[in-house]
Amino acid sequence: MSTCQRCKTAFTCGMADTKDSMQPCWCTALPALAPDLYKDAVGCYCPACLRELVSRQSAPSPSSASVPPKL
Repeated sequence: MSTCQRCKTAFTCGMADTKDSMQPCWCTALPALAPDLYKDAVGCYCPACLRELVSRQSAPSPSSASVPPKL
């Protein structure tokens, strides 16, 4: 079992915790994280934390919201 480096929940990492390395880990089905979201990571994230981080990076920031043109 692996431990989430963010919330400390135990979970199974397909790369580190299984003997069948021919199967991809569950995390490969999710989009990759932007480097600034994992630069300080020392391990894997559990499914819940990784999904939350992925959703944060795909949500538009308030500064990048489109502004309607002035008429």
